[in-house]
Amino acid sequence: ALQLVESGGGSVQAGGSLRLSCVGSGYLYSCMGWFRQAPGKEREGVARIFTRDDSAYYVDSVKGRFTISRDNAKSTVYLQMNSLKSTDTATYYCAAMPDAACYNGPLVASRVSVWGKGTLVTISS
Repeated sequence: ALQLVESGGGSVQAGGSLRLSCVGSGYLYSCMGWFRQAPGKEREGVARIFTRDDSAYYVDSVKGRFTISRDNAKSTVYLQMNSLKSTDTATYYCAAMPDAACYNGPLVASRVSVWGKGTLVTISS
C-alpha cells in the first residue's frame, strides 16, 4: 500500500514562506492533495492536483498564496506556501484520493484514501 511522508514544516514569521514536500513509497495517485488541521478545528482541504486534466484547486483562504505541484518521477507532491499568516498555523497532511475526488465535489477528508502523518507549520505574528 502507498505510504506518504511529509516534510518541510517549521516555524516562520508572518509574511514568510515554506515549502512542504510529500514523498510516496510508490506511484502516486492521479489525485493528490493537502489538508490541514488547526488545534480544536476540523481537518480542512487546502489544495488538490489532478494529473488527468492538469488541474489544481485551492480553498479560497489560500488562493494566490499557495501553489500545489508534483514530480511524478520522484513520487513527490509539493505545497509552496507564501505570504503566510497566523491563521495558516496547523498540521499539514498529504493525501491520496480516488479520481472522483478530483473530478468534482468538495475537497473533504472523507474522500481521502491514504494519509500521511503530517508536518507542523507554526506562523508567528
